[in-house]
Amino acid sequence: MHPPSRPVASTSTLVLASSALPAVPASAGASPSVPGPPGPHEVRFATFNAALERPERGTLAEELAAPGSEQARNVAEIIQRVRPDVLLVNEFDHDEEGAGPRLFQDNYLSVGHNGAEAVEYPYVYTAPVNTGVASGVDLNGDGEAVTEPGGPAYAEDAFGYGLFPGQYGMVVYSMYPIITGLVRTFRTFRWADMPGALLPTLPGTGEPYYSPEALEVLRLSSKSHWDLPVDTGGGRLVHLLASHPTPPAFDGPERRNVARNHDEIRFWADYVTPGADSYVYDDRGRRGGLPAGVPFVIAGDLNADPDDGDAHPRAVARLLEHPRVNDVRPSSQGGRGAARRQGGANDGHAGDPDLDSADFTDEPGPGNLRVDYVLPSRTLTARSCGVFWPTVDDPLFRLTGDRPFPSSDHRLVWVDVVRPGAGP
Repeated sequence: MHPPSRPVASTSTLVLASSALPAVPASAGASPSVPGPPGPHEVRFATFNAALERPERGTLAEELAAPGSEQARNVAEIIQRVRPDVLLVNEFDHDEEGAGPRLFQDNYLSVGHNGAEAVEYPYVYTAPVNTGVASGVDLNGDGEAVTEPGGPAYAEDAFGYGLFPGQYGMVVYSMYPIITGLVRTFRTFRWADMPGALLPTLPGTGEPYYSPEALEVLRLSSKSHWDLPVDTGGGRLVHLLASHPTPPAFDGPERRNVARNHDEIRFWADYVTPGADSYVYDDRGRRGGLPAGVPFVIAGDLNADPDDGDAHPRAVARLLEHPRVNDVRPSSQGGRGAARRQGGANDGHAGDPDLDSADFTDEPGPGNLRVDYVLPSRTLTARSCGVFWPTVDDPLFRLTGDRPFPSSDHRLVWVDVVRPGAGP
């Protein structure tokens, strides 16, 4: 049950709170990792893979029903320290009742931790994802289509890897109204409907990896792609383009996950490119992408580093170099310190460790990578930005730490943008 003051507007879509606490900056002593508040005409967008996925359906909501989860407390405190206005959380198990997002708000975000001020988000959006949803066909090539949840064989034949429907889901918390009537989701868009898709082939023969039956149903998005129009004031909309592409790993020589990761990222590049977006259709059948000049912020754990790791070399570069996208390169000193301290694969990286946002296995690799992004459109003026990755001598290092991580192996990434029409 949840308090009647937070009614669910419609099942699994929008959760509304009755009021919001003022966005008072949290005190963190001498911590240099805590940003000051955004300016009076600025909106802070952020993404955070919070690693709040659990191995069994319903476990996360049960855990969040009480205030005793140390990991959830640490995740909440990080959010309270940075205080995003609009926050995408990846790896937050979806449940049809929307209980998880409500309970995380009530029992964790709404409770101050270690001197940080509580934060209340009036608007929360969540919706179904493809992870753990049975496809009904053989996707992993073992000759069997597993349709009963439970175990890796089922997860590998699901539309997106997941042990149960909703594992590794997404949720958006916002201080500003999300215009639900204009929301577009692309969960059911078929991969084969993307012109020039990098559909995997068998090495040596060049034959399609997926059967015709699989290609008939296989969806592009491993979780979902969301276009959420956010009213930043006076009807001035900024479209949050949220997703969490599959990792480019855990596959065979056909590199099916590398290909899918590339095309999941490419979807947004096409979506914001008039002319390249003509093939796009959403879950309601509406066609086309985002018109020219419309402000947007692309956010999420994209699971692709432009310089290192296993992703396709052009996967995220397509976005970072896009003429409509402004890569402001959020950074931290903590990322550089971690790469130096941990060594291993990090020693051979070509990318700037200041930009890293995830602390992955160093031996044998891939090491720490830049995989989490907040990319505003060039129609928005970007101001401050950063990655919440405290250095070892920072009093808040306890929130991120080293393996085993007290919160997540990813770091919260944030960018402040001037709301449309607010001037320079």
